Amino acid sequence: MLLPVLLTLALGLWGVRRGGSLWRDEAVTYDMAHRSLPDLWATLGNADAVHGTYYLLMHALYAVFGGVDPLLVMRLPSVLATAAATAGVIRLGHGLAGPRAGLLAGFVFALLPPVQEYAQEGRSYAVVCALVVWASYALVRAVATRNAMVWVGYGTLMLAACLLHEFAVLALAAHVCAVPRADRRGWVVTAASVVLGLAPVAILSTGQSQQVGWIGFDTVSYVTFAAVAALGLACARVLPRGTGRTVDLRTLALALLVAPAALLMLVSVFQPLYVDRYVLYGNAGLALLVGVALHRLGRLAWVRVAAAATVLALIPGTLHLRDAASRVDDVTAIARTVQEMGEPGDGILYMPLRRRVWSLPYPRSVAGLRDLALARGPHASHTLYGTEVPPSDIRARMLATPRIVTVRDPAGQPLDAFAGEAIKRNVLKAHFEECATRKAHGARVTVYARPGEC
Repeated sequence: MLLPVLLTLALGLWGVRRGGSLWRDEAVTYDMAHRSLPDLWATLGNADAVHGTYYLLMHALYAVFGGVDPLLVMRLPSVLATAAATAGVIRLGHGLAGPRAGLLAGFVFALLPPVQEYAQEGRSYAVVCALVVWASYALVRAVATRNAMVWVGYGTLMLAACLLHEFAVLALAAHVCAVPRADRRGWVVTAASVVLGLAPVAILSTGQSQQVGWIGFDTVSYVTFAAVAALGLACARVLPRGTGRTVDLRTLALALLVAPAALLMLVSVFQPLYVDRYVLYGNAGLALLVGVALHRLGRLAWVRVAAAATVLALIPGTLHLRDAASRVDDVTAIARTVQEMGEPGDGILYMPLRRRVWSLPYPRSVAGLRDLALARGPHASHTLYGTEVPPSDIRARMLATPRIVTVRDPAGQPLDAFAGEAIKRNVLKAHFEECATRKAHGARVTVYARPGEC
């Protein structure tokens, strides 16, 4: 039964540094974890409170392991958490459908591409997934034993998951679907305690809704979820029904897979919030459904052939996930490009301002460059990206600078309509000419100078 856990560890450790690269969200993790506790606390009052507990955890780890490779300190918790989640999936499958079903479910979970991806990221999602999986197992035990202390353990695990990322609370909607009626009272009391414990963070983060303003309607994500849900439903058809006196594996797995994501999609009709990593723990439900279906149908030759073909088909994606190009950007490559193109005395502009995060882990890359729009840095302003001066001041500073390095999103991305961003674009167009542009994964770095001075 340890084999799937060992496989998860091996997949997590394989290429975990991704060539020394990190992407923008990990850059935020790195920066926040290296702030002093008073600065971190003050920043969470303004932004990213939803990740506050995770940043505190990472702050503690860097304080203890400050001399270790920072990428390993950032990512190893996710590797270990994913291995723990695999163990939880095995226990769930074992307890509800037998040891072979649990073993197969563990292998399926370890091989799922989203699980492999977030096992190697310095963000909270893998840890949240592990806590939700083990909370689900505690729920099964609480129903089976009707022991008050087991209910307390279930509530503690769920609250810990929610404090790491508040969308873990959506797992409660999955759990209530699987709880027998006779045990609903215990679940209601425990769930209410979890929601009450989460309330202060939820209230604070509600006032920081601009943090999710970047989320839009991603057709690919919705189509992918529909396909995965269809696979889960097909597998559920071959699973036996529960007795009504215990947690029903089919109901629990299907609910974990479908309910949290469906709720986010429903809310997204009014305010886009659905991002697949926010409900990563739904993959545990998929793994249980597929694993138990393989257990029941494994003697059929076509099922074995299909399973083998699927594993082979995952190999290219598995290789790609270990590459820096697998993420939306490569902060390391962007910082290196800025350092190579900039010269002492140049101005630098981040377009938009939130892309200042690209330089935070590598301050040496902008040494000698003057941040033309900056009013107060991220630490001084207790913000994620710093604050910028008024548009008129940005214009004046740009016109007083003969050479400017700009760090921008790739071509074709939507342009921010804020006045400060519009001024940056307009002044560059009217008073400067483009000297050279280099692309780094997820960004463009361009040097501008006055006409005829390139």
